[in-house]
Amino acid sequence: MAGPPPNPDLDRQRAFAQYVLPEVEVLLRVAMTLTAQPADAEDLVQDTLLRAYKAVDRFDGRHPRAWLLTIMRRAEVNRHRRRRPHLLDDPDADLDRLASAPSGPEATPEEVVVGEAFDEVVASAFAALPVKHQQVVQLVDIDGLSYGEAARLLDVPEGTVMSRLHRARKRIRARLAAAGMAPKRGVM
Repeated sequence: MAGPPPNPDLDRQRAFAQYVLPEVEVLLRVAMTLTAQPADAEDLVQDTLLRAYKAVDRFDGRHPRAWLLTIMRRAEVNRHRRRRPHLLDDPDADLDRLASAPSGPEATPEEVVVGEAFDEVVASAFAALPVKHQQVVQLVDIDGLSYGEAARLLDVPEGTVMSRLHRARKRIRARLAAAGMAPKRGVM
């Protein structure tokens, strides 16, 4: 006697409930780490869940968290790629912003450090970084993860995290120096 005919939709729903749903809280925490914005984190998790649902019938059932974090990482990279052309619409905007940075004797060091212009230059320098450099700055410098934790999350060697972080910090420092907000190398 034959059983009921196979139902691919029901199998997919069961696999999704078994492998994906228990990891949603972890996905939300990691997404918050990657995006630093609750709305962006929720969008990233939603995108990850949609991709996981479409692919769960091809998942072998081993290491669901690693599988889901890989999906999330790719979704995050794609999200940054979609945003990048918008940032490059007006390349002169960054130069205008740098030119408006405070300088001169009336700006105290405190005003320069905590001033809006400083934040704008740092934000601009951060946005100009390659996505892989933005990720390590976000995870290590902003979220406070160790090099090892960031390496595991990004699935790269710890040395790669250190190298990317060094390059990212160097680029940000160069932008600050160009705007007159940080000493040029060798001046201190």
